[in-house]
Amino acid sequence: MFLTYAGRASATRRAPTHTAKRLARGTCNLIGLTMIDFPNHSRSYDRTRHAVRFWGHDSAIEASFFIDEGALKQIQPSANATESGFLNAFDCNRDLICATAARKYVRGSRGSYDLLAADF
Repeated sequence: MFLTYAGRASATRRAPTHTAKRLARGTCNLIGLTMIDFPNHSRSYDRTRHAVRFWGHDSAIEASFFIDEGALKQIQPSANATESGFLNAFDCNRDLICATAARKYVRGSRGSYDLLAADF
């Protein structure tokens, strides 16, 4: 049994809307409902920035995101302080990282975003 909007019991359940599905996946910025997806699972370690770089897409717009070593160490304290260790920490926590990136994203504001330990 499920409760309907009026509080009545119902044996059927409505299918979630497209927006509800995206919210559940963490691909929607709740402020203004700006949609960003992370379909590309590519990521790379940027030695000059000491961060893992990954990309999100808002329609045809691509945005770069960087999560720094400090944030990765906060998310996964057992991560090795090596390139492969940080990439592994990213892979193990991709859903949390992408959800945080979606909250930080603002359409058209800039080309790249930095995720820091304070964002988590």
